[in-house]
Amino acid sequence: MNLLIKGITAVLPDGTGYVVRDADVYIGGGVILSLGDVPEGFRAEKVIDGSGRLLVQGLVNAHTHAYMSLLRGRADDLSFDDWLFRNIIPMEDKLEPDDFYWGTLLSVCEMIRSGTTSYLDMHMMPEKCALAAGESGLRAVLSRGLVGESRGDEGGLRRLREAKADIAQFKDYDRLGFMLAPHAPYSCSPDFIEAVTEAAAELNVGINIHLSESAREVRGSIVRYGLTPVALMEKAGLFDLPCTAAHCVRLTDSDMNILRNRNVRVVTCPASNMKLGNGFAPVPELLKKGVTVALGTDGAASNNSLNMFRELSLLTLIHKGSHRDPTCVTACEGLKTASVNGAKALGLEKTGEIRAGFNADLVILRLDSPAMNPRADMISALCYSGCSSSVETVIVGGDIVMENGEIKTVDEERVIFEANRIALRLG
Repeated sequence: MNLLIKGITAVLPDGTGYVVRDADVYIGGGVILSLGDVPEGFRAEKVIDGSGRLLVQGLVNAHTHAYMSLLRGRADDLSFDDWLFRNIIPMEDKLEPDDFYWGTLLSVCEMIRSGTTSYLDMHMMPEKCALAAGESGLRAVLSRGLVGESRGDEGGLRRLREAKADIAQFKDYDRLGFMLAPHAPYSCSPDFIEAVTEAAAELNVGINIHLSESAREVRGSIVRYGLTPVALMEKAGLFDLPCTAAHCVRLTDSDMNILRNRNVRVVTCPASNMKLGNGFAPVPELLKKGVTVALGTDGAASNNSLNMFRELSLLTLIHKGSHRDPTCVTACEGLKTASVNGAKALGLEKTGEIRAGFNADLVILRLDSPAMNPRADMISALCYSGCSSSVETVIVGGDIVMENGEIKTVDEERVIFEANRIALRLG
C-alpha cells in the first residue's frame, strides 16, 4: 500500500545525532520512499494527517520472553535464585502448549501499544510462539531456549531439533527471523555450546544468549572453569558467529574488550536487572569502548512491563545517578540503543531509522498530552517524559498495525480473556 504521512513533525537521523523537523513521508513497498519530494508516479492509497503528531522510528525490544506475560506479578520481590529456580521454572512446567500462544499475543498487544515494532524473543515452545508472532504484524526474531549438560544430552538435542523445525516451518514468513539460543553458560556445558554453534553455522543464523547476568553466575564460572562467562563463551567458539548477549551486568575490563573485539551486541535490561537485584550493566563503559549496546525489557515476569519508553527512561537516568555524571548516557544515545542499535542486535538491515530506503517501521505519537509539552526538545521528551499513552498509530513494513489506538492485527479483547482464563487455571 502506498501511504503518505503528511505534514508531521519527524525525528530524523542527522550524522551522529537527530534533528526534528516537519516532513511529508512517502511509503511504498514496505519502505520509506522519500522524506519531502513526491516520488515519481506515486499515488497515495491512504493519507494520514500528521498535524499535532510526532513521528519516531519504531522501537526495538532486543530481549524478551513474550510468553512470560502470563507470569506477570507471580514472583515479585524475590532473589534471583528464588525467582527463577523456585518460582518461575515450576510455573512454566504447568503451562500448556496453547498457553504460549496466548501469552505471546498478550505481550504483542502491550508492545504494539507502547511503540515497539520489532522484538527478539527467547521462548520454550515450538510452533506456538512463532504462530503468534506471525499473526502479530510485528517483526520478530525468535530463538528457542536451549539447555544441555553435554553435547549428547537428549533433552538438549530434542530442543535443538524443535528449533530447527520452527526455522524450517516458518522460513517463508517475511517478518520472522531466527536465532539459536543456548540459555546461559550456567545451563549449557561448553561442549553443548559448541554443538549449538555448529548447528547455527549450518543454519546460517545467529546466537542469542543470557550472559554474565548475576554475581553468582560469574563466581560459578570462575570456580568451575577458571574463566569468566564471557571468556568461557569465547573459548567455546560462541562468538565466531553473530551473537547477541542479554544483560552483561557483571563484566571485567577484559570481558568488555572481548565483547568489543568479537563484535558481540550487548542488550541491557535495566528494569529487570534492578528488580532482581543483579545491579547495573556498565553501559557507559561499553559505549566508550565502541560496543553496540541495545535495549530490552526482558520478560514481564521480571520487569513487569514491556513498555520500551519506560525502559528508555530508566536507561538514560540510572547511569547518571550511579556514575554521578549527568552527561552519562544522553537522550540521543538512549534513543539509538532503543532503535537502530536494537535493529543491529536482531540482525535487521535498513531498520531503526527514518531514512529513505529503510523499512517503514514507524510510530506516531500525539503531542497534545501534558507530558510532551511544552515542545522544547523532542528527543529529551521521548527519553525523560515520553509515555506509551501518547502512542496513537504503529506502522510495520508500511502496514498499519495499530491506528488511532485500535490494534488491527490481534483480537485484543479475546487475548485478555484467554490470559485471565489461563491465570485462573494456574492458581
